[in-house]
Amino acid sequence: MDSKHSIDRDFLFWVLFIAGCGFLTYLLSPILTPFLLAAVIAYICNPFVSWLNSHNISRTIATILVMVLSLAVFTALILVMMPLFERETLRLIERMPDYLETIRETGIPWLKTTLGIDLQLDVTALKQAFADHWKSAGGIAAKMLPSLTSGGMAVLDFIMNLLLVPVVLFYLLRDWNILIAELNEWIPSLWKKQIYPMAREADRVLAEFLRGQIAVILLMCIFYVTGLWLTGLEFSLPIGLVAGILVFVPYLGAIVGLSLATFAALLQFQDWGDIIWVWIVFGTGQLLESMLITPWLVGERIGLHPIIVIFALLAFGQLFGFIGILLALPISAVLLVWLRQLHQQYINRT
Repeated sequence: MDSKHSIDRDFLFWVLFIAGCGFLTYLLSPILTPFLLAAVIAYICNPFVSWLNSHNISRTIATILVMVLSLAVFTALILVMMPLFERETLRLIERMPDYLETIRETGIPWLKTTLGIDLQLDVTALKQAFADHWKSAGGIAAKMLPSLTSGGMAVLDFIMNLLLVPVVLFYLLRDWNILIAELNEWIPSLWKKQIYPMAREADRVLAEFLRGQIAVILLMCIFYVTGLWLTGLEFSLPIGLVAGILVFVPYLGAIVGLSLATFAALLQFQDWGDIIWVWIVFGTGQLLESMLITPWLVGERIGLHPIIVIFALLAFGQLFGFIGILLALPISAVLLVWLRQLHQQYINRT
């Protein structure tokens, strides 16, 4: 009987503790973004700092080296990607009148004959309006300037948060072991036997998830961009990157990417033979990602069902905004470990 009451007290404590942490996160969400973003980056980069530190390099120097290298890689990616995105955007703007004409000649008649939808769309007026607005883009930008100025505090807050991330990241990486040791001191001795296995398992799950998902995203970005480029699709770069980045939500990357690629292919090729090749790219990509790449790099050990992933992203995003999206999957993985431990303890005690 006492063991049952002990289980109930433990369960009630952890429920109240998690609820309190969630409520505190909700209250502090406007200022937590840079700290949580820095914590996620520090968690990913800490193994590299620890490896350098184990080779007789001071923790401070190792932290600086890892941060400089990460910044260099990020800057190189930006410098490479920005001209490519600029080129794709200009190409889209140049081709927009042709795409509108294709919609008028092919899309609208197809809707009427196939679905019975008589879409009244003045494509000529749209083309003219698009051309006029594009020519007056400078004027539009000038009109937007006062609104940007009036929202100067929001811009300043964004810049300050952005600058705060590397500062927090430096101290987290440099003092990681000290912070973990101090956190350990705060845990009561009676709880350590229960918490340590949970913490180790949660750390393993999070590490596997983060490293695996980053590798999956990189591989799928390369696959989709290369595959769509080989089909001759003009906007293979942005569509392939969107499809690759969204693979962290099961099936979402393939669905969104396939929809965008099909629409772009219909406007460009107007031939089902070429469009089928686009579908083959996404079909092959989905098979590789779900049957080979994700099981190989992430595995089934995390145990997060696709429905849980989607629900966690939507629910945490609704409750906590961007911070919620940032924390959704890690917290879900930790909660999964916690529930497994509670279930095992309940089975053992009964």
